[in-house]
Amino acid sequence: MLKLKNASLLKTRLVYFITYIEYPSSIMNVLIIYYSTNGSTKKMSRLIARGVEKADGVDALLRTVNSTHNNEAEDDPVVTKQELQNCSGLIIGSPTHFGNMASPMKAFIDTTTTEWHNGTLSGKPAGVFTSTSSLHGGQESTLITMMLPLLHHGMVISGVPYTEKKLNSTKTGGTPYGPSHVSFNGQNDISEDEKAICMSFGLRIAKLAIKLEK
Repeated sequence: MLKLKNASLLKTRLVYFITYIEYPSSIMNVLIIYYSTNGSTKKMSRLIARGVEKADGVDALLRTVNSTHNNEAEDDPVVTKQELQNCSGLIIGSPTHFGNMASPMKAFIDTTTTEWHNGTLSGKPAGVFTSTSSLHGGQESTLITMMLPLLHHGMVISGVPYTEKKLNSTKTGGTPYGPSHVSFNGQNDISEDEKAICMSFGLRIAKLAIKLEK
């Protein structure tokens, strides 16, 4: 009886394996790669992922990068090149370090020369997000510098349009270049406006991924 049960289970798994190989899942995914020093960027990544998954047929894939520094993103696996190749859209996030992305994120981007040469990401939608400890800590310069490598990859960059009403009312983070958060040295949690901007941004990238795949 046990042998019969095991044989049946093996057959089921074999059929599933063959089906998966011959008929791959039609589910698209938006890859969210982030680095987080104190946890704010990590929280933002979760909110953006929720927005992505509001789009029918699109999953959010949360990944981090290798780091020798403090990394609050250790709950998530390190991104692989295969995941980068298979994604339908890409969102990257980093805390602001001196008006620029953190070095672990830059180090990862610098390893994508082969993907750039092969046009792996060309034509796919992309966006960026960041967090800072102070209100004028270089959010927008960080977002713009994160966009530049994505433009070199031929990606279709999207920010946050002013049709997102919270962008007009926010007293904390949020920019047209991408979602942002101001932590005031860790004293402030993500505001309701920042949350709304993160989620609408994730949904926007997911919808763009659907349109660009057609």
